[in-house]
Amino acid sequence: MKVTVKLFASLRDGRFDEAVLEVPESGFVSDAIAAAGLSEGEATVMFRNARHVLPEDALVEGDSLSLFPPVGGG
Repeated sequence: MKVTVKLFASLRDGRFDEAVLEVPESGFVSDAIAAAGLSEGEATVMFRNARHVLPEDALVEGDSLSLFPPVGGG
């Protein structure tokens, strides 16, 4: 199935800003993260269709996934 993946901040370095990626049917957020070429832990803030999700959450055809690196500051 196809999902739109949007990368933000440092995740864009040497990668894309937005892409439609193929993930397995009955795929998970973690599958889309891998399809984007990110390693485990690189994306720590995730939103599916503007709602917070976790790597183990399921995806459906046409979802939009926004990925952010760890956020720091004070």
